[in-house]
Amino acid sequence: MTELAKQYEPKDAQQRWNTWWGEQGYFDADPDPAKPSHTIMIPLPNVTGALHMGHALNGTLQDLITRFRRMQGYEALWMPGTDHAGIATQAVVERRMLEEEGLTRRDIGREALVDRIWKWKDSYEKRILNQLKTLGASCDWRRTRFTLDDVCSKAVRRTFFKMFNDGLVFRGKRLVNWDTHLQTAVADDEVFEEDVDGHFWTFNYPVVDENLKPTGEKISFSTTRPETMLGDSAVCVHPSDERYQQIIGKKVLLPLSNRAIPIIADALLAKMEMGTGAVKVTPAHDPNDYAAGLRNNLEMINVMNPDGTMTADCGEFAGLDRYEARKKVVAAMEKLGHFESVEARVIPLKHSDRSKTPVEPYLSDQWFIKMDTLAQAAIDAVQDGRVKFFPQRYTRTYLDWLGEKRDWCISRQLWWGHRIPVWSQRFDKGDVALDSTWSEHEAVAIKKSIDDLTGETVVLVCVADGHEELEQRVEASGFVRDPDVLDTWFSSALWPHATLGWPDEAHNPPLNGKPDPHDTTGKNEVLDYFYPGNVLVTSRDIITLWVARMVLTGLYNMGDVPFQHVCIHPKVLDGFGQTMSKSKGNGVDPMDLIDKYGTDAVRFTISSFAGETQDVRLPVGYECPHCGTVIPQEKEHQKMVPGGGEKPRITCSNSKCKKKVQFTSPWFEPDAGEPVARIVSERFEYGRNFCNKLWNATRFAMLNLEGYSPAPLEDAQLQLEDRWMLSRLTNVVEEVTESLERYQFDVATRSIREFAWNEFCDWYLEMIKPRLRDENLRAVAQRMLVGCLDAMLRLLAPFTPFIAEELWQRLAEIAPQRGFSEIQTAEASAMIAAWPKMDSRWKDAGVEARFARLQETIIAVRNVRAIYKIAPSSQIKLLIRSNAEIAGQYNDVASQFENLSKAVLSAAGADVERPPASASFTMGEADGFIPLEGLIDVEAELTRQRKEAEKLQGFIKNHEAKLSNEGFTSKAPAHVLDAHRETLAGWRSQLESIGEIIRQLSGG
Repeated sequence: MTELAKQYEPKDAQQRWNTWWGEQGYFDADPDPAKPSHTIMIPLPNVTGALHMGHALNGTLQDLITRFRRMQGYEALWMPGTDHAGIATQAVVERRMLEEEGLTRRDIGREALVDRIWKWKDSYEKRILNQLKTLGASCDWRRTRFTLDDVCSKAVRRTFFKMFNDGLVFRGKRLVNWDTHLQTAVADDEVFEEDVDGHFWTFNYPVVDENLKPTGEKISFSTTRPETMLGDSAVCVHPSDERYQQIIGKKVLLPLSNRAIPIIADALLAKMEMGTGAVKVTPAHDPNDYAAGLRNNLEMINVMNPDGTMTADCGEFAGLDRYEARKKVVAAMEKLGHFESVEARVIPLKHSDRSKTPVEPYLSDQWFIKMDTLAQAAIDAVQDGRVKFFPQRYTRTYLDWLGEKRDWCISRQLWWGHRIPVWSQRFDKGDVALDSTWSEHEAVAIKKSIDDLTGETVVLVCVADGHEELEQRVEASGFVRDPDVLDTWFSSALWPHATLGWPDEAHNPPLNGKPDPHDTTGKNEVLDYFYPGNVLVTSRDIITLWVARMVLTGLYNMGDVPFQHVCIHPKVLDGFGQTMSKSKGNGVDPMDLIDKYGTDAVRFTISSFAGETQDVRLPVGYECPHCGTVIPQEKEHQKMVPGGGEKPRITCSNSKCKKKVQFTSPWFEPDAGEPVARIVSERFEYGRNFCNKLWNATRFAMLNLEGYSPAPLEDAQLQLEDRWMLSRLTNVVEEVTESLERYQFDVATRSIREFAWNEFCDWYLEMIKPRLRDENLRAVAQRMLVGCLDAMLRLLAPFTPFIAEELWQRLAEIAPQRGFSEIQTAEASAMIAAWPKMDSRWKDAGVEARFARLQETIIAVRNVRAIYKIAPSSQIKLLIRSNAEIAGQYNDVASQFENLSKAVLSAAGADVERPPASASFTMGEADGFIPLEGLIDVEAELTRQRKEAEKLQGFIKNHEAKLSNEGFTSKAPAHVLDAHRETLAGWRSQLESIGEIIRQLSGG
């Protein structure tokens, strides 16, 4: 056997075992009637860059569950893939094209832009998938899907056609969130509010009579967006507001367009207690006004172009950017005498999450899905328990959003994505002549409507997937295809069944782009076997955007929910408690952490984050590439944007270095060839230290396994520490299993760490060292050692797969056959090993209680050594006063006192007396005594301790006087007073401890 190296080298293990696992096909999942299935669908990352810490957390937990279930005997599929991310990906490619070439999409055209984006996708998808593999993801990579590939595209077309045919899809003019930068609609869930400095202007409109002549009355109102006054349809007051009773029903004249609009009463819009009590109503540019417009049948006047400039109908303001128009509208109203006042205000303004620019409420023609029946079906699935959330509190987010049953805007004004498969044409009044052969095809659905304004007949033709010849015939008849693409969330909503080959029920989906060689039955066995899935692991951010929509489309297409459980994990925040994002400049690349600490350490640490209660802060620093000093990250580092052609640098905080170094940042690529200060975080020392502890303990064990021979353990052979270890191991296996089944990853991680680090390494290994050196006792100790290592590596394989595999293979060289009760040949890999199962007969609460008393006693002895500074080489005597039963138990383990604390148990029983000048301690039903005579100079120690007590008493007296001084306490800041009180409490505690030492040394 090759001896284990003194240190674990994670990079070597990661590359070696990832490659080998793939070659062995251990990640592959195929239908197997002899096994239960387990399916996890990856929350597909966007092809817009690289993985972030959210992906690292999410991916670790999914892989952990997949490996856990695989070891439990499930045919476990973790489905990988990526999302085309319509808005985000097109925005990135367009921005880069403009910066590098000065070109816009209009300059190159739709086909050329889409071709460029495909090339981007191929490059970044490969990068993302490789990063997932570096994280240890055991996905079935043969099944990797992309939301725009042929398999997923077929599902998208079929679903849209089905919904169109069922009357669930319609086109209408609605108010949407409009991104003027990207010139597309964005969903309510894809906008965020940000406070900005703005103004609150107050104007007035003159009241006019039937001949549009001023009556002398005026009505005042306030607005933060004066430019929208050009599209006002009414002025609204509360029906109970006595100030305006006499003018309700009259009209005002818009000074800037000489247009008369009504004064209406609407209790839902106007608030008497706010401002003037009157509000302007612009239905085409405000959601509340839009609702009021629908209630009051008001005209919808759009005054903006898609790019945020004013329309041609805006007179002198036509063509101006909306913000420039705002200034000129204010100036014009002031010039006409209708300006009253302005005040500066902080305004909560909605921004597009994609472009990070302010969105405009904008009236436009969009495609929608009717959500009433679909949403109700998804609500029922949660309320009747078919889908359960972990933690349960997130059920409310899901139900509240679906309960609104707002129609879903599924169209986006982009070129990258699934183009809407609808062709339209307008016909004059009268009969519409369509190709009669179309109706012979079930692949064509036709909808007709009459335009209320023109009286024209509008015909919409939807063509199902796979009928290109029909599409050509439709276009030849004068029909024009809709230019919009579908919302990205439409295709990702189908992910759980589209990836498995739906709607193809006759063939399994392809593997690596080629037909599945197992596809011989004439049906889609993959879909039948792996749908519905078991659990979805995701963030709370996309419960509404994705989780809810997958449930409703799964029910609609498949008649069943897509998954039974939804595990919502916490978010990883930066060190200052902010959400990580590229726009904030505070993102952390998990690959940097893996490079520094190793995949196992990162995974183990991340797993410890994943509790049910709160988000996790991740403070980081930059490791100087010259001296290794960690430079703490400051908020200003996050916003260091390159300027003036020189990339920003940070200065090393080491006074002996003080070099300026470049660092990784989302804002720029570091210069090649120059050292980079990589991101580090002390939090990941948690995982690295654990891996090192495990490695060293296993190395020690393997060095002591010479002559190992497997044999079942017999009760009579077992020592107390063996029975304790078996009992603890049995309990830990149960705890970890139950925690993982409840998705309590932090609890499972703590259980494993506490057992492996404290109980196995710090106690059990130390206790069996003498037996490993004794020929008569070695065999059982070795069998126990091998069995414990085997079980621990099985437990750790889902958490730290690479070090577990490395140690598993090394252990197999020495002990290919092992087991506690039954000897078996170990599996070829830790990854496919069976999840550990312990015989319940090993559980022994009595043994654990006895061992806890032993541990408590040894810790107390060690504390006495520390308090009195007794050298580790000095042997001490230990006396125990207890009843006969407990005394007998102490005598049974007397050798362990010598082994673990160099103490000799000289007496134990009810008649033991406390020796003079001895240290004492209490352990429930037993008292311990350690004679100090001969170990220390008792008188000298008493003198030293008394002097220390006098010094502390002086400190305490002065501090008490200071805190009793009203002159001090009334002026000192709260944090200063708290610090003084905390110091005083510490001194009092020290004095109490010294008093106990003096008492013991005095024989008290």
